[in-house]
Amino acid sequence: MRILTVVDYDEMWPTLFENERTLLQMTLGKVISRIHHIGSTSVPGLSAKPVIDILIEVANLEELDSLNQAMEGVGYTVRGENGILNRRYFTKGGNQRSHHIHAFATGDAQIIKHLAFRDYPY
Repeated sequence: MRILTVVDYDEMWPTLFENERTLLQMTLGKVISRIHHIGSTSVPGLSAKPVIDILIEVANLEELDSLNQAMEGVGYTVRGENGILNRRYFTKGGNQRSHHIHAFATGDAQIIKHLAFRDYPY
């Protein structure tokens, strides 16, 4: 069982996201429509579990599926839908997870839910 820890906001979280965005753009290329920093680490000043949550919008989930080996090559574990229909979920960092990726086809209703949490006026 993993133990979850909540820590004070870290000003490095946006930089860690930007670094991972660059890696993902190089790894996935034109499959990506948009990349968003989501979850607690995307909200300035908010305490969070220290895991960078990323939402990737893609035009076609099957194209993303074809790049699973490339994602494994940059340290991600491919987890398929992992309980959410039409999502592709990836984790990085083993049991000490550092990154979660939630990928959906552009227009999926789940995208709005994730962005609403980030954009809520805390």
